[in-house]
Amino acid sequence: MKDKVTIHTLKRLKQSGQKICMVTAYDATFARVFDEAGADVLLVGDSLGMVVQGHDSTLPVTMDQMVYHSAAVVRGTKRALVVGDLPFMSYQVSVEEAVRNAGRMVAEGKVGAVKLEGGAEFANVISAIVRASVPVMGHLGLTPQSVHKMGGYVVQGRDEDAARQILEDAIALERAGCFSLVLEGVPLELARTISQRLTIPTIGIGAGKYCDGQVLVCYDLLGMNPDFKPKFVKRYANLHGSMTEAVGTFFSEVRAGSFPDEEHSFKSKPIRLVPSNPEGEPTTAEGAEKMGPVYGAPV
Repeated sequence: MKDKVTIHTLKRLKQSGQKICMVTAYDATFARVFDEAGADVLLVGDSLGMVVQGHDSTLPVTMDQMVYHSAAVVRGTKRALVVGDLPFMSYQVSVEEAVRNAGRMVAEGKVGAVKLEGGAEFANVISAIVRASVPVMGHLGLTPQSVHKMGGYVVQGRDEDAARQILEDAIALERAGCFSLVLEGVPLELARTISQRLTIPTIGIGAGKYCDGQVLVCYDLLGMNPDFKPKFVKRYANLHGSMTEAVGTFFSEVRAGSFPDEEHSFKSKPIRLVPSNPEGEPTTAEGAEKMGPVYGAPV
């Protein structure tokens, strides 16, 4: 296994010109697959509110839910740096509450860093969290927690004033102590300017090729929702089709009585079923088979 990825690893990758690979994960099984595939960063995104819970935004996600999913992802990860989102209203109320919730993500969720959305107005929050020894990843551009303020999921920074504000916010977040910055839904020219201006790595999603790394929601890149087709997503698989076909075949075989067959059934020597012994302990038939591994854990 390669060395464990840390925030210092990401800075070295930027300095060497090597792109950073980040993908979202929400459970241990997916985390294990992505980690083994070579992910540098696994983001436990509050996007789980949409892709896992079925909401139409990230806003309903709670701290308890983020802690739960973060801990699951960490258990499935060996190499990648795990970053957990701070959900809506977990850091906006006060600096003290922001530090407390960031601490929960590290102490209970076991993440190596947290991510929060917003610009210079959160510089004091970021500085306080960093002083508490919790690394912070920033997030600018299209910030889903501000969907109502932005008037929808629309590209940000297209005019000169808006672009200048995002650049100034990026500089402010670096000064506040962020170790990295997600740029979402901004023109590639703006992302290039920010990436060249900052010493910390930028990770883009819908921000073009000039960022220091890229991130996608795992369900999107795996093609698990055929109805979601944003311009910035490239599908590297069609798991929706593959899973539908596989499960449909299972249903057909069950209805036809062809599954389970002898290959997928347990056998034993001829036995005589007897009641429990006088002490009340159930008798054990000789030759009985064990169930075998369950979700990767040997019996």
